[in-house]
Formats: sequence, structure tokens, C-alpha cells
Amino acid sequence: MPMKIDSLDAFDQAILKVVSTEGRIAVTDLARRIGLSKSPTQARLRRLEAEGIITGYHALLDPIRLGRAHVAFVEVKLMDTREGALQAFNRVIQSIPEIEQCHMIAGSFDYLLKVRTADIESYRRVLAEKLSALPHVASTSTYVAMEAVKEGQL
Repeated sequence: MPMKIDSLDAFDQAILKVVSTEGRIAVTDLARRIGLSKSPTQARLRRLEAEGIITGYHALLDPIRLGRAHVAFVEVKLMDTREGALQAFNRVIQSIPEIEQCHMIAGSFDYLLKVRTADIESYRRVLAEKLSALPHVASTSTYVAMEAVKEGQL
């Protein structure tokens, strides 16, 4: 059964808060920040990893410095939502680097995509050449983000 964050004690929650923003923090520094000694902090960290609560560590990249400042959210409606069509769509999505996130939605459309490109012109090309060509796409609706208010934290 999945563990809920409110079922973790205060030390575990503090560990998760720190490592979610500073994954490369030394265990001694982490221990000092959460108010435990090194050994119990390290044991808790290993347990959180072993239980699959911490699934990995990776670098956060600045999309603006990488030339991907333009963010669009795209609603996608499919013509066919049988399992084979969904699997075909899901497979092709994986190969499009401009798609940062893809979520299947229960609602008036089938998928919500977060797409990052350099600018509106490059987004238009991605829409025309890649998104519209995805398997079983009936229609798309695009919403351009003007500002990210909150991203990436629990």
C-alpha cells in the first residue's frame, strides 16, 4: 500500500523536503539541518530510498538557459480511446523531446501535455509537425503559460 506523506514522522518529512530541493546535500549537512545525528539520518534516508519514496536524484536544469523558455499546455482529444490507441499514443509521446510532461485526463479531453520550446514559432512547428501527427489525435487546444508561479516541489 502506498505510504502517504502525512504518515511519515517529522524527521522523514524534513528529509524529503531538503533532498527534494538539494539532492546532493551531504548526509552530515542533512543531519544538521533536520536535527538528528548522522547515523540515524543516513538510516532514514536509506529506508526512504528502499521503500521507493525517494526514487532517485537528478539535476534540475534551467530551461531558459537551455533555450526552452516558451511553455504551452496542450489539451489533446483522441478519435479512439480503446486500449490499443492509448498505448500507441503513449509510445510515440516518449520520443518527442519538447514534451516535458504528459498526463492522461478524466474529463472533456484525453491528455494534457506540457510542451517546452524556444518561442512561439518553434512551438507552432512542433504542433504542426509532431503533435498533430500523433496517433489518433482528433483535436488539440493550446494554452500558453505567461509565468510559472510554482513548479516541481511537493
